Amino acid sequence: MREGEPSRTAFGAAALRAVHQEADDPRIFTDPLARRILGRAELPDRAWNQPRLRLFIAVRHRFAEDALAAAVARGTRQVVVLGAGLDTFAYRNPFPGTRVFEVDHPATGAWKREQLVEVGIEVPDAVTYVAVDFERDSLSERLVEAGFDASAPAFFLWLGVVPYLSDDAVRATLAVVAAVPDGEVVLDYLKAVEHAPSAAYSDRASLEEQVAQAGEPLSPGRDPDHVHTLLRDAGFDEIEDVGRREIRARYLGLPPGEAEGDSHVVRARVTRP
Repeated sequence: MREGEPSRTAFGAAALRAVHQEADDPRIFTDPLARRILGRAELPDRAWNQPRLRLFIAVRHRFAEDALAAAVARGTRQVVVLGAGLDTFAYRNPFPGTRVFEVDHPATGAWKREQLVEVGIEVPDAVTYVAVDFERDSLSERLVEAGFDASAPAFFLWLGVVPYLSDDAVRATLAVVAAVPDGEVVLDYLKAVEHAPSAAYSDRASLEEQVAQAGEPLSPGRDPDHVHTLLRDAGFDEIEDVGRREIRARYLGLPPGEAEGDSHVVRARVTRP
């Protein structure tokens, strides 16, 4: 991340969401603010030339917000967007009575608030910004200071972040989510390179090169068993993992196929007291 600018990966994800609105049929996920929040910035060519990655970005948001709808139906009224970047959920939140906490690095959060003013996106009263320097601050303490009720259920959106973190950092954040009653999180991860299918390798190599050049290198990747172990060790007892085969069947209406992809999105919930 450069001083005074959003994370380049956050910008890239927003650009992919914006292009998805125009280029893909069927449209998996509708985000009317994805293009607006980027302001006058041009959409990079790679956003138009990476259909596989664009599809996954759309699916992870659709999957997450479908899961959130189910949580709200059960009574959850707190939503935490971790590493919010240029995510727009807080400004198109369809769930009256919910409170949204946007958590991000102080510099990114400040830039985003300025950008929202510049492009004319209204910030609802139910949105609270939480500035967290993850190298120095306690996430749980910062949330509570901002008005988060740690004794009430909450849903955590944690998209586009885990692939850049160490296991220790992932464990620390999962512990915060799991400590909340009926705590639920949706996150995404990349398989370790040695477990990634050859069909996805060129896309993966391109992505790794792009984010490394932006100064935001990916972690080595994780296999599903390892991710599920991290979740279970943290206390999550309900886990739903969606990979390429499930994406094809659930969102594209296609046969699952034999090949697996290297990108997964996971929903995990603590259901036991």
